[in-house]
Amino acid sequence: MLKAKHGLSFVVAAIFVLLLVACGDDDSDFATRPSEGSSSSSVTPLSSSSSKVTEPVEVTTGTMTDSRDGQTYKTVTIGTQTWMAENLNYETSNSYCYNDSASYCIKYGRFYTWAAAMDSVGTWSTNGKGCGYTKTCSPTYPVRGVCPEGWHLPDSTEWATLFTAVGGQSTAGKMLKSTSGWNDYVGESGNGTDAFAFSALSAGGRNEGGGYNGEGNGALFWSSAEGNSGSAYFMDLYFGHSYASLYSGDKDYGHSVRCLKD
Repeated sequence: MLKAKHGLSFVVAAIFVLLLVACGDDDSDFATRPSEGSSSSSVTPLSSSSSKVTEPVEVTTGTMTDSRDGQTYKTVTIGTQTWMAENLNYETSNSYCYNDSASYCIKYGRFYTWAAAMDSVGTWSTNGKGCGYTKTCSPTYPVRGVCPEGWHLPDSTEWATLFTAVGGQSTAGKMLKSTSGWNDYVGESGNGTDAFAFSALSAGGRNEGGGYNGEGNGALFWSSAEGNSGSAYFMDLYFGHSYASLYSGDKDYGHSVRCLKD
């Protein structure tokens, strides 16, 4: 993947989405959490009116330690949600460092297939057991997945709640992206304001063939919502725009994980 440079055309800039995102369908709406007893997630657009902030959102920062390996992560409470403010870096099967270099894991955390993110083998909980590529599953929410005890993999409605809290989907990307590390787009900085200390780094990702791309261009984070047997929903931030989106993409891709406190 070529990094975008000054004066890059819209068509070339879209390569990151076309090659790395590889959407399972043409629908970029939000998948809502399945209702009790439902076997699959439905798709509901997030309207502009529902993404307005009517009152100031309280933001507090802190830290947490993963007792499994002793790693400490920054955290941020945004409104009613407490998120990891760094990407998960817990080593497990089907998790990877950008360019297979440990130094990138220190910088960006690890990339996980959806099965690994969901803990499909049931190491930590049974809520996402059996969820993986070519398999249709019915996870029990919240799905702890690969997250530390007391935390879970956010579902799509919880990502939507975050977008609303930071001012709405149309500007959530700008608010959540870090203030450095993002490529310029058509002569303008792709960096964010990091106004809510979420500090999303432009880590890129891993495709199903084992190649890495997108560093400087995008950040992709798994949700626990399934699209179909081959796809699941992930949150996407991109250097060329200010909004945030949820897309349905290939479960075998490697994306970052941000855990949400129970």
